[in-house]
Amino acid sequence: MQKFIINGGKSLNGQIDVMGSKNAATPILSACLLTKEECIIDNIPLINDVLKMIELLESMGVETEWIEKRKLRIKAGDNVDPEKMNFDIVGHMRSSILLLGSMLARFGKFKIQQPGGCIIGARPVGVHFEALEALGAKITSENGFYCFESDKLIGKKIILKEFSVTATENLMMAATLAQGTTTIKIAAIEPHVQDLARFLNKMGARIKGMGVHTIEIQGVKKLHGAEHKIIPDPIEAGTFAIAAAATKGTVEINNVNPHELDLVIEKLREIGTNIEVKNNKLLIKPSSKFNAIKKIETRTYPGIPTDLQAPFAILATQAEGTTLIHDTMYEGRLAYINELNKMGANAIICDPHRALITGPTPLYGQDITSFDLRAGATLIIAALLAEGKSTIDKIEQVDRGYENIEERLQKLGADIQRVEK
Repeated sequence: MQKFIINGGKSLNGQIDVMGSKNAATPILSACLLTKEECIIDNIPLINDVLKMIELLESMGVETEWIEKRKLRIKAGDNVDPEKMNFDIVGHMRSSILLLGSMLARFGKFKIQQPGGCIIGARPVGVHFEALEALGAKITSENGFYCFESDKLIGKKIILKEFSVTATENLMMAATLAQGTTTIKIAAIEPHVQDLARFLNKMGARIKGMGVHTIEIQGVKKLHGAEHKIIPDPIEAGTFAIAAAATKGTVEINNVNPHELDLVIEKLREIGTNIEVKNNKLLIKPSSKFNAIKKIETRTYPGIPTDLQAPFAILATQAEGTTLIHDTMYEGRLAYINELNKMGANAIICDPHRALITGPTPLYGQDITSFDLRAGATLIIAALLAEGKSTIDKIEQVDRGYENIEERLQKLGADIQRVEK
């Protein structure tokens, strides 16, 4: 077990590059199961969730080879066997749910343990199952496993009961090899969903409607290998922008697709962040004052992503007035509020989805705990901002989504160390 020790009160200054998107990498790696031919995936983030997905594929017999540091050759040939899957990894990684669509299309029959992951509230699998059953899958539960079986997948019109990123991705992957045409209504359109669709089309899929909530997939008999470069991570870009703003630093954030952060950038400006957009860069300069805004409300893309809800709360602690934080998606993502209050924040959890934060309040170093991936990143920002020393426990959560975060922050001037407990 490890923890971070952070001596706060220093502004961040310098340049930092955004890595590949975690949320794009995991479904794209899963999609490589849809062909027996070789695929080459570039810009892979070297983080725990992605490396575990690769390990999970390897456990089934998928061949992998690192060509360069972030470029992977992957081939799911004839020797791939879903019965050899490492179920221990499945039980600890939420992203393993993204195997459902590709494995159903490739093998027709398999079983999988219920996926694990962050404890951030209910994340039901029902929407996945209903969508895949509509294509012709038979799904049963037996001794803690979900058992999938299908003789043939048949395309049809499917209306998802909610905006679900992973359900949309699973359905797209399954539908690429289904007979006939599948239409997905109320489909998620997050940047990483669109990146998956681009990769599938490179493999020979026939997907129309990327970027809109109705997606049409005309099934094909076979997919082939392809090369693809994963998009930069918009969540990482937003996290670093907030860290720079909160510490009143000057930071240039490189390798960004700003159009994927339109509303995030507008909200940062509204709260008082001095932010400039230059092609594929964000430039953060010190702000003279932060002003509370009425509400930070997470929504499906192009709204504020739930993964940036918690980092925005740090700026709210430094803003004059009261801000409502409303996570419309998950009821377990506000546990970090109690940790912020230990540090001196004036915040109230109103209900499982909403919190009120009144500022500005100085923050002071404390011993705090990371309860999930994004809360961990948030508490790092809080500790960088705070006066004195903070220790952050359970930092393995942060490693799931941010590559070498302490080393990258050190290059910006942060006093942060990883130590063994």
